[in-house]
Amino acid sequence: MFSIKNLLKTGAVLIFIGFLALAGIYMSMRANLPSVESLKDLQWQTPMQIFSADGKLISQFGEKKRIPLTLEEMPQQLINAILATEDDRFYLHFGVDPIGMARAIIGQLTGQNKGGASTITMQVARNFFLSREQTYVRKIREIFISFHIESLLSKDEILTLYMNKISLGHRSFGFGAAAQVYYGKDVKELTLAQIAVLAGLPKAPSTMNPISRPDRALQRRAVVLQRMYISDYITAEEMSAANKEPITAIKHGAEIELSAPYIAEMAHQEMVDRFGKEAAYTGGYKVFTTVTSKLQYAAQQAVVNNIFSYDQRHGYRGPINTLRPLDDQAKTNSTSDSSEITMAPITNEEIIAALAPLSSYHSIEPAVVTAIFERAAKVTLQDGSEVNINWQGLAWARAYINDDKQATPPTVASDILALGDIVMVAPTEDSYRLSQLPEVSSALISLATDNGAIKAAVGGFSFQQSQFNRVTQAKRQVGSNIKPFIYSAALDSGYTLASIVNDAPINQWDRSSGVVWRPKNSPPVYSGEIRFRLALAQSKNVIAVRLLREVGLDKVIPYLARFGFNPVDLPRNESLALGSASLTPLEVATGFATFANGGFLITPYLIERIEDSFGKVLFQANPAIACDRCDETTETLTKANDVSSDSIDSIELVTSEHEPLPPIPIIKAPRVISAQNAFLMTEALNSAIWGADWNIKPFWQGTGFRARALKRKDIAGKTGTTNQAKDAWFSGYSRRLVTTSWIGFDNPSRNLGQTSYNSNLGKAQTTGKEFGAKSAQPVWINFMKEALADLPVEPFEQPEALMSVRIDKLSGKLTTKTDRSSQFEYFELGTAPTEYISQDISSEILDGGDPDISTEDGIFE
Repeated sequence: MFSIKNLLKTGAVLIFIGFLALAGIYMSMRANLPSVESLKDLQWQTPMQIFSADGKLISQFGEKKRIPLTLEEMPQQLINAILATEDDRFYLHFGVDPIGMARAIIGQLTGQNKGGASTITMQVARNFFLSREQTYVRKIREIFISFHIESLLSKDEILTLYMNKISLGHRSFGFGAAAQVYYGKDVKELTLAQIAVLAGLPKAPSTMNPISRPDRALQRRAVVLQRMYISDYITAEEMSAANKEPITAIKHGAEIELSAPYIAEMAHQEMVDRFGKEAAYTGGYKVFTTVTSKLQYAAQQAVVNNIFSYDQRHGYRGPINTLRPLDDQAKTNSTSDSSEITMAPITNEEIIAALAPLSSYHSIEPAVVTAIFERAAKVTLQDGSEVNINWQGLAWARAYINDDKQATPPTVASDILALGDIVMVAPTEDSYRLSQLPEVSSALISLATDNGAIKAAVGGFSFQQSQFNRVTQAKRQVGSNIKPFIYSAALDSGYTLASIVNDAPINQWDRSSGVVWRPKNSPPVYSGEIRFRLALAQSKNVIAVRLLREVGLDKVIPYLARFGFNPVDLPRNESLALGSASLTPLEVATGFATFANGGFLITPYLIERIEDSFGKVLFQANPAIACDRCDETTETLTKANDVSSDSIDSIELVTSEHEPLPPIPIIKAPRVISAQNAFLMTEALNSAIWGADWNIKPFWQGTGFRARALKRKDIAGKTGTTNQAKDAWFSGYSRRLVTTSWIGFDNPSRNLGQTSYNSNLGKAQTTGKEFGAKSAQPVWINFMKEALADLPVEPFEQPEALMSVRIDKLSGKLTTKTDRSSQFEYFELGTAPTEYISQDISSEILDGGDPDISTEDGIFE
């Protein structure tokens, strides 16, 4: 009895000494212990995701993959699996499990491994604040931090932190991300077998994950299922069924639903500018852009198809490389009905080695020519499959000589290909066709005219090939795309659509250079006296110069700056009238939007809203709106992109859960030209597409007549080509959408050239000199065909203070005639002609140039 009493006393003393020692250790470490207050306001290191306006994932930025979830969003079976495997007494202990700790200590003393006794709370402490070093000091710090965490947070909050923070291999953190990485699923879609695999990962994510070590993942899964069964979370039948399932995990990336890398990079750069690189990459931001998947896809298809069309009509530049020198090729073996060139077989090893370093772009991929027939060829692709190219896929490939010249069309396949050639090919509906990586570049930008929302943007043929965004970064000479702004300045200075201007050659001595400046029309055809409207529709160069002279550079440059153009980019000489200014497609489209929206300068924007990882709206765009009567009603709109200019005064913000936020006031865009000026310019630019006179010689039609294919009268636009056709443009708009397309070479020494007729291709081909209407306008037409399909026909609204009177086509004077010599024209009040024609001169009307040559213009020396 005495010995037991002494033993109890000794034990009590030792326990007391132990508590004192523990308190002493705590006091000595307290200053160096991290604060866990930050856990209450945790910022997850979650990748930034970029979405389209209709919620399709465009891209993801950031190395760590994490999808934060609340405990309610996690399936109960997963929670049960974690508790059974990692800490079955989690809801019973105070951060440290005495039973588990005792078991671990006994195991260490007896040499048996009984586990590390780490509870879920202790793992949270380690994952957030400590390293994984195996030392007693770290373990003691881990225990102290666990106590503090338990005093601050509830058990559910701690479990939520654990399930979102834990590293689970392949750069996935938390079970939401792991479900996506390993199975490409939402965590709620996982089967019991898949849940058990993930629940087994915390022990050793690098060596037990089902991708790197499926055998060990299988063994670990069995352990998890066994523990779930022992804890009474699953039945024996469920355990048996799950154990029989195979390991099905494969690595999944982010599920990109809309590949739009130029858009993604624009949004990414704006986010970095807003938040800094580290915060942008780890803050878990969900960035919703203004682009819609339908329009973005249509824009990308239009640009890529047009680039291929241009590139292939200029000829085939030959193979990337060859596996067989010509001398090594066998002679032609002839049969009665076909001729086939053969050679020593190319081995699979040779093909794999040759194609491995080569990339695919869009639909084109590398291949090796392994057989050539009279009018067909066989090629092997990177995956080892063999495909045929028929004559329809080869006939285009006459040899490229230079940008202005192509060789004679091929007659047999051997005119084009040789055995062992490494080429690019593209699939067709029923076969493959020969292709090549284009050298020409292009861009397209489309904006909502009322608020500047970017609806689609394509910065080049392939972001993989070149990350240079020609929409925002390429300042190129704009050619005749500048003329509408010169003409607008002339209207502002007293001209009307019926004003008569002299379309005659200009010869001007330049003292500074010692030469005569002779700007020319393109083509060099002159119509004499011609009306203002027709001059713009036919893009008369010399008239643009005359108007610039009349208005004066000192007025024109500040006037053009109203449209958002930087005066530094506007040359202070008369070449400005011919488009020598260098602007980006985005700047050009912004300028044209002013005509479309009735005279307002909008500011382009891409990010509609930013949410945190839990869907809370952190930022909502509030763009300036093009409208005069924003304050007349109290109607609210749920999306700034859908605004009209007639009746708005506020925008009601909506979170991802559709919880309304307080409305924000509408900001009015600045008016930079009058509504009357904008309407009259739209009328003239409509004539560039729809204007024509086929009844009286010598006839004429506008340079943008090809856009009539859209069968929409509610559009307007302007072509543009620069000197030597180095750049080609088309800018056009409807009431709600403005789009600019550009094509040219990144190398400024190259021009777009010209093409001759290819007898292999029939009548449906583009030939002759390249210019805006041939090279850039097809992109615009193909894109707008899709874009306008969802927009009803909406004529441009005639503003107040305008009148329409009948004028004589030749003189621009008033007339009482109602025959083909007259038409109605719009005028601002007080500017209409007051004089009538004095005699019948309708038979002598001269309205423009020959329709066969009045196509396009440029800057000419």
